[in-house]
Amino acid sequence: MFKPQYLSIPIFAILIAVEAWMIMRQNRENFDRKDTWTNIALGFGSVGFGLLFGLFNGLAYLAIYELTPLKMPLNLWWSWAILIVADDFLYYWFHRISHESRFFWNFHVVHHSSNKYNLSVAVRQSWFSGVAHWIFYLPLAALGFPLWIYLLVHGFNLLYQFWIHTELIDKLPKPVEYIFNTPSHHRVHHGVNPQYQDKNYGGILIIWDRLFRTFEPEVEKVRYGITTPLKSYNWLWINTHAWVETWTAISSENSLKEKLRCIFGSPNFRSKTQNIETRAISNFSAG
Repeated sequence: MFKPQYLSIPIFAILIAVEAWMIMRQNRENFDRKDTWTNIALGFGSVGFGLLFGLFNGLAYLAIYELTPLKMPLNLWWSWAILIVADDFLYYWFHRISHESRFFWNFHVVHHSSNKYNLSVAVRQSWFSGVAHWIFYLPLAALGFPLWIYLLVHGFNLLYQFWIHTELIDKLPKPVEYIFNTPSHHRVHHGVNPQYQDKNYGGILIIWDRLFRTFEPEVEKVRYGITTPLKSYNWLWINTHAWVETWTAISSENSLKEKLRCIFGSPNFRSKTQNIETRAISNFSAG
């Protein structure tokens, strides 16, 4: 399934290169050439697999859209406003659950596993997230929004999130910081400082975090990483290491209840033989 954000790949490439040049010129520490190329490779892989999984995802969306009696009038501005806000609301919950459920975290951990924070991290995405993430957006089909307009609006949401993956932009004016997700807010989300753990899940808007009490302002310098540092540039291992750890945890449990906890419970859940904490909540100094 084609996604509008794919059209922006050349622009992403230029901006990543410009930011890398600026980082190196300023002698900043937040740059690793090999990590950056790994992020880019993972990004291209996610595009390929996204097209593959998108075929099924699109059919599921269309099936629900055809069944629903609701059909939103797209010639009215408020329909677009509802979709933009609803999509961002659903993104908040998808993102939050991706940190609170081991099953979804196993996909999302790819994005957090770099210990750097720059624009290239924005394209560091799971190859296999298309297996399950689409289910969060099916309510939009049930509300009567056609597939093409959902792809357009959701693509804009993801495009917005590209620019917030940088340390070169400081805090913005207070009204902007209060309503919108900004580089400052998203740095906190990638942080492993104790007070930054499990915070700032918003996509375009930060108001959901303020409403559901998951907001945290950026105060001290952010440190990036995951609990168990991933010291690998292997693309396949980056995408699968969490699943290997999950399987090890499942194998150590005897009861079905505990096995299911290893899959769907918190990423913090400790099995009998393994600490399955690989999300970004440690004090590891290093996304």
